[in-house]
Amino acid sequence: MYYLGIDYHKRFSQVAVMDEKGKVHINCRMVNEKVSFDALKRRLNGNEPLKAVIEAGRNWGMMYDLFEEIGIDTTVAHPLKVRAIADAKIKHDSIDARTLAHLLRADLVPEVHVPPKDIREQKNLLRHRFWLVKLQTMTKNRIRQIIDKSHVRTPDVTDLFGKTGTKFLKALKLPGIDGKLLKDHLEILYELSEHIKKTEAWVDEVLNDNLYVTILDTLPGFGKIFSALAALEIDNINRFPTKAKFASYCGLIPSTFASGGKVYHGNLIPTGNRWLKYVFIEASWPAIRTSNYCRAYFNRIKYRKDGNVAIVALARRLSEIAYKCLKEKRYYEERPYIPYTR
Repeated sequence: MYYLGIDYHKRFSQVAVMDEKGKVHINCRMVNEKVSFDALKRRLNGNEPLKAVIEAGRNWGMMYDLFEEIGIDTTVAHPLKVRAIADAKIKHDSIDARTLAHLLRADLVPEVHVPPKDIREQKNLLRHRFWLVKLQTMTKNRIRQIIDKSHVRTPDVTDLFGKTGTKFLKALKLPGIDGKLLKDHLEILYELSEHIKKTEAWVDEVLNDNLYVTILDTLPGFGKIFSALAALEIDNINRFPTKAKFASYCGLIPSTFASGGKVYHGNLIPTGNRWLKYVFIEASWPAIRTSNYCRAYFNRIKYRKDGNVAIVALARRLSEIAYKCLKEKRYYEERPYIPYTR
């Protein structure tokens, strides 16, 4: 068995090859191409199996796919936890690669969950949709800024970019450069809307038979997009042994400091899956309006604390409900809220 510690960069990687006894046979820089690693595999191995470890980072997926195609068993390490285990005063690519190989050989690598390739591609599709929505929001804000600067009175409508508002904007004639900017921004907004619709059609097509999406869509506050994003980020609910572990993974538990018999709870933990945190917190707001249970739960905590604490508490409660429904493979059913009393 050979263990490969990969300290990868955009165009090259530092590769340390270690055997089962801890002897380093190779520690060199290699170009991030299939040909290079194919040659390394042939050089090392007759029938010796190979295992590699890379740190999760911006482009880890590219290297993971490359090793998967070659046939090298690859582990993805959590970068923060690796740093805590293998922190050193002297930092160098060759030292980092050798350290990673040592940790892999000793089975001390803090692993990151890697979903199958098709799930990773579907996650990229959902994230693309959220990126388009972000651009759409930025464009709408710029249009509002142009109108406000020109002191134009807008119609009394709920949504300026709805049917009536859009008709008003297209008919609006502003003098000088502002008129050209408004027209240009409206064209960009139209194109973004078409791209978003097309992306959502792709999402429906690839996730049509996903059971998790169907179950999550029954939760209060969830819709088609939130359900799809949460389902892909969870991937497999059975990898979480308890609902508390799942809430922690979602980043919905407070940081805790305990000393001398006193316990202090601070802000939410900075680690966790930011997409799931976003989904559960954002879904909590419409859940208050559509679900009697969620509204009662929110109001009880808001009465004792405040609205921000209450919405996060409701988000955690929704994560626990989602965990139970997914574990039992059943749809959400609304039940009366019974407050806890001592």
